[in-house]
Amino acid sequence: MLDERLDAEAGIVSQPVSEEQKAAIAEVRNQYQAKIAEVEILHRGEMVGMMDPAAREAAEQQYRQERGRLERERDSKIEQARAPR
Repeated sequence: MLDERLDAEAGIVSQPVSEEQKAAIAEVRNQYQAKIAEVEILHRGEMVGMMDPAAREAAEQQYRQERGRLERERDSKIEQARAPR
C-alpha cells in the first residue's frame, strides 16, 4: 500500500503483470532457488571438514559473495520479465 502511494506520488505507473510474465518470474525464481540451494549444500559440506578459522572465514566470505551474486542475478532477471513488452 505504501509503495503504491509513493509510486503514485512520484508519477510511476505500474502495469499489471500478465500471466506470461508471472510464469516467467516463477521459472526464474525456481531456477535460482535451485542454484542457491546447490551452493548452500556445497558450502555446508566444505565447512564440515574445515578446522582452520582463517580458511573457514574465507570460505564463508566466498559463499556470501556467490549467494549475493546469484540473488542479484535473479532479481535482475525478474525485473526483465516484469518489463512491458
